[in-house]
Amino acid sequence: MVAANPVTLPLSTYKAQHVRLDVAGKVATLTLNRPDKKNPLTFDSYEEIADIFRAAAKDDEVKAFVITGEGGNFCSGGDVFEIIGPLIEMDTVGLLKFTRKTGEAVKAMRAAPQPIVAAIDGVCAGAGAILAMTSDLRVGTPKAKVAFLFNRVGLAGCDMGACAILPRIIGQGRASELLYTGRVMGGEEAERWGFFNKLSTPEAVLADATALAKELADGPTFANAMTKRMLEMEWAMSVEQAIEAEAVAQALCMETEDFARAFHAFANRQKPVFEGN
Repeated sequence: MVAANPVTLPLSTYKAQHVRLDVAGKVATLTLNRPDKKNPLTFDSYEEIADIFRAAAKDDEVKAFVITGEGGNFCSGGDVFEIIGPLIEMDTVGLLKFTRKTGEAVKAMRAAPQPIVAAIDGVCAGAGAILAMTSDLRVGTPKAKVAFLFNRVGLAGCDMGACAILPRIIGQGRASELLYTGRVMGGEEAERWGFFNKLSTPEAVLADATALAKELADGPTFANAMTKRMLEMEWAMSVEQAIEAEAVAQALCMETEDFARAFHAFANRQKPVFEGN
């Protein structure tokens, strides 16, 4: 396995090797770019994705992310020959090292303060479905095919946080069905179940996801990061604890210049222009 090159800051200067990373203004777009194989993940791309999102926590320029796949598909999961084959030959120590590495990508995405919008078309399976699930918002198409297919290859549905995160999005019963059966969830069903926030056409899905990311990037940066953090933390809190935590969080947001800007804009019947501080 070849280690990913160290991620440089700002992210606009980083030259990704195993995925494609483009930064335009406040929005970074991470593209899984092996379309000939429906954009499968490799040992190296897992590591690079984790590195990029860990670095994002220190990047003051990027305010939102889009994650997508090239060539009409999102991601087919782990590469059968580059990942699945070698796993058969590993011992327990090596297997645990791998499963922890894949989890690092999820943890890095959730820890990054920037909202992440996934643009999903075509195949979105296995670890690809996990990346979609881990994003904050998802724009899909009617042609999208989402499958948490781990049990179809003899594995449990508890992969990379699926048993913790997926029920939060679509509910325990529906998550149980998908994780036990590994069946495909079509695009219209994914929207109906709340996995997709909206449906778009294959031709417009990336543009729609990018427009949503730009809208978020133009919002109050500190407050958006706080919303993401509290959504993550409050799942393990009682309602009473959550109310107290939100009181502290909101008080901190009230100290920002963006909060003052919003008040002055409202007082002058103008739309607030947030500057991220």
